[in-house]
Amino acid sequence: MDGKKPKILIIYTGGTIGMIENPETHVLQPFDFTHLIDNVPKVKMLDYDIANTQFNPPIDSANMSPSHWRELASAIEKNYDDFDGFVVLHGTDTMAFTASALSFMLENLHKPVIITGSQLPIGEVRTDGEENLITALQVAAARDKEGEPMVREVAILFENYLWRGNRSTKMSADNFNAFKSNNYPPLAKIGLGIHFNEEALYRVPSRRPMKVRYNMDTNVIFIDLYPGMKESTLRYMLATPDVKGVVLRTYGAGNAPDDAWFIDTIRKAVERGIVIMSVTQCVNGGVRASLYDTGNRLSLAGVVSGHDITSEAAITKMMYLFGMGLPPENVKKYLCYSLCGEVSL
Repeated sequence: MDGKKPKILIIYTGGTIGMIENPETHVLQPFDFTHLIDNVPKVKMLDYDIANTQFNPPIDSANMSPSHWRELASAIEKNYDDFDGFVVLHGTDTMAFTASALSFMLENLHKPVIITGSQLPIGEVRTDGEENLITALQVAAARDKEGEPMVREVAILFENYLWRGNRSTKMSADNFNAFKSNNYPPLAKIGLGIHFNEEALYRVPSRRPMKVRYNMDTNVIFIDLYPGMKESTLRYMLATPDVKGVVLRTYGAGNAPDDAWFIDTIRKAVERGIVIMSVTQCVNGGVRASLYDTGNRLSLAGVVSGHDITSEAAITKMMYLFGMGLPPENVKKYLCYSLCGEVSL
C-alpha cells in the first residue's frame, strides 16, 4: 500500500444491518447510514480512509431489482479509480442474487467488492452486524505480497467465512452463519485472524480495464419440477409472454419425468428459441445429464446442463447474456463456459 491508508467505499443499500425498531409498531425499518456508523465506533480504530454513499431511501432487500444492481454497479464504476475496495451493505434475502449479478456485470474486476449484512440490527446489544462490517472492511483492504488486492472479485462475507459471491446461497433464516457455498471452498476463514485460501481466489486471465455491463434482460423465469406437475401447467409457464430463458430446477443430478408429453413440451420450447438450462434442486452437487436416462433425454431435447451452478447465478447469468443482445444459440454456448468462476467445468 506504499504506506498509504487503504481507501474503502461503503455502499449502504439497506437491510437488517442498518435497521432500527419503530418505537410505536416495533417493526424494523431502514435507517440512515449515520446511525449505522454511530453504532460501530470501532471502525475508526481501523485507521482506514473510509467514505460512504447510500441508497435514498434504503431498501429492504426483498425489493432488490436489476435497477438497483445498476445503481450499485454505477457507484462502483464512478469510484473505481479512487478507492482500493468496496463494501456493500445489503439485506440477506437477495444477497446471493446481487452478488451473482454484480460478478457478471463488473467485467475484468480487479478490486474487492465485499457484500455483507447481518441477521440482527447493528444497534442491538447482541449483533453480528458490527463484526461483519469490520471484517468486511479488513478483507477489502487486504493486500497480497505484491501489494495487489488479495480479493479481486465479488464476495460475500458472513460470520466465519468469505464466499465467492456467485457460488453462494442463503442457507439459514436465523443462524449467524447464514450463507454457504456448497460446491466451492471458502475464499477465507475468519477466526482469530483472517486466513485466505489463495488457491481458491479468482484471478482474471489478463488485466484489462474494468467494464460495466448495465443491461440485464429480465425475460427469464424459474420452473421448479415437482411430482404431479400437469402438462397444462408446464405449457402455460413456457408460453409466458416474451420469455427468452428458463432455469429448470430438476431433481438430483438433473433428472426429470420421462413422460412423452414432458419431453415433447420441453423440446418444442427449445425449438421456439427458448433457452432452457437445468440446475439441481439439491444444495450440494450438480447436474450430470448423462448419468441417468431421464437427464440424458433432456439433453437430447436441447436443454443445457448447469453443472454445479447455483440457481441465483444461473438466472442472473441468463439475464446478463440476454442483456448483451446475444441470440439464443450464443447464450447457450456461453452458459457452458465459466465466465467468472461461477461454475466448475
